[in-house]
Amino acid sequence: MPAALTSSYFSTHSLSYVSRDRHTTFMEIYPPGSPKFNTKSGAKEARAAAARGLPAGITVNVTGHDPLEEASTNGSGGSSSVLLEAVIGGLGALVILLFVFGTLPAVLMPVVVAVAAILNTFTLVLALTYITNVSIIVQFLIALVGLGVAIDYALLMIFRFRDELREGQDVETALVETMTHAGRSVIVSGSTVAVGLLSMIILPLPFIRSIGLGGMLIPAVSVTAAITLLPALLSVMGERINSVRVLPRRVVDRGHREDGAWGRWARFVLRRPWPVAIAGLAIVGMLVGLGLQMNPNEAQLKNFPGTGTAIAGRAQLAAAGISPGVMKPLDVLVEHGGNAQQIAARLRSVPGLTGATAPPSWHRGSDSLVEAFPAIDGSAPGIQGLIDRTNAALKGTDGTLTGVAAVDRDFVHALFGSFPYVLGFVMILTLVLLARAFRSIVLPVKAVLLNLLSLAASFGIIVFIFQEGHGSSLWNITATQAITAWIPLMIFAFLFGLSMDYEVFMLSRMREAYDETGSTDKAIELGLARTGKLVTSAALILMFAFLVLSSSPGYEIKVFAIGLAAGIIFDATVIRTLLVPALMKLLGEWNWWLPQWTRRALLIRHAEPARGPARQPVTESA
Repeated sequence: MPAALTSSYFSTHSLSYVSRDRHTTFMEIYPPGSPKFNTKSGAKEARAAAARGLPAGITVNVTGHDPLEEASTNGSGGSSSVLLEAVIGGLGALVILLFVFGTLPAVLMPVVVAVAAILNTFTLVLALTYITNVSIIVQFLIALVGLGVAIDYALLMIFRFRDELREGQDVETALVETMTHAGRSVIVSGSTVAVGLLSMIILPLPFIRSIGLGGMLIPAVSVTAAITLLPALLSVMGERINSVRVLPRRVVDRGHREDGAWGRWARFVLRRPWPVAIAGLAIVGMLVGLGLQMNPNEAQLKNFPGTGTAIAGRAQLAAAGISPGVMKPLDVLVEHGGNAQQIAARLRSVPGLTGATAPPSWHRGSDSLVEAFPAIDGSAPGIQGLIDRTNAALKGTDGTLTGVAAVDRDFVHALFGSFPYVLGFVMILTLVLLARAFRSIVLPVKAVLLNLLSLAASFGIIVFIFQEGHGSSLWNITATQAITAWIPLMIFAFLFGLSMDYEVFMLSRMREAYDETGSTDKAIELGLARTGKLVTSAALILMFAFLVLSSSPGYEIKVFAIGLAAGIIFDATVIRTLLVPALMKLLGEWNWWLPQWTRRALLIRHAEPARGPARQPVTESA
């Protein structure tokens, strides 16, 4: 590789580059240029160049952090077909929508809204790239998260529109009611998702900031499409939304929802709130316990999956007894004409370093580099102590520690050092949004606390699957013993808002039922019965989109996608089906508590609606 920095026994005469049995040696290669997301490691070319002219019986393999990471993506540089994944996600959503609505217009409308939202989001992100760098990951998120979110919002509004038609309303009145209630819920839901993603700009990391900025556009555009394009489509279609039936009515809808399975379940929870709450908390507690065992760090290189020369080289180093630290060496930048040889000699005495050298050719002007080899992997549990000892040895010198392992530790500290501010920002804005929407203090607090439990449980799921390796073989991954540090933060940013969608869908309907009846029990029953199928269907669509995302190259994207998929379906089942109705029953009238000073602070000026009898159900099903 022209212009690459290299170091070996032959350039340094240091035995740090040779195994104890003198049968294996290694060379460090630092390719020129700044690495990017899709930069190839050049392992194949380097191996071919190194193998030329060697005697028979000598094998050459190229390994290290970048080649191993590339091997984990099956040789890809990080690219994949966004269009293909979006098409697969769309086909899965169509199948689910078919069983939700059963009529062709109702099935196709959410897809039309999703396509419009995705294309417009891509356009806005393209404009954003002229202002700042945007991670390539954003394109996958737009295609699949955008698909799921836009369909979810359209699903909510079409559900409500069909309900209004079923209850005898004319098209204009049905559309007004839909926009008044479902449209408002969509705006609140989209705002909570956007808040979670917008919070990422607080973190001092350009990579995370770009995902937050690009990701924030997904719910913003999806909400805009849902409250502009969709009402126009509903107005044009009117009663014909229930035409062109493609599934028998009995398969899709067996009668009024209050008399169906969700209504029966709601009444069971109302009769047995304590057992249901205890069962839900037990499940959540078990997964939260696993989540607390998360090791937020890059996986050790020995746990990177894949095949090829990088894996063979890793095995060759291990068999020769050479430290895995040589695949993530520590580098020291020596400035202002400092003595690199003296700094290397000082580092050789640091406990945990197997050697340190100052290659003669590693200098530019008055600056030079020193290379040191940890006795452990750069992501092993003891690496922080070794980095601290190395920094202590460099005090009073012109040397500054760098290298992949040191940068990774700084990345983790920057990431989680700022997280309390992110959490506070998200919680405060979410509480304000929900308090205004539900006209209650208790419901928003309960919603936020349950969302945090749901997030911790989703962390437990990825710890169980990937960190501990129970089922990770489905994605050709062995137990990683760690979860890459940025993954929990991004799961939090996306999942907090996405799972709050279902809370908003459900509680909005419960609040409406309470305003109509004045009964908490009736509000729980009607709200759960009328949104149970909606929430489950919406969660299935998003879960399928994330499962498709898990087919993207790179094990980190797989962990991220499965964490989102598992979190979404867990939230829609255990949290929304068990804990939300059970806790609301136990809280009783406290659910609707809103002190007068809070009403003034939140600028809630309209009076409570008069309560009357609930509308009588009509058993005819569209």
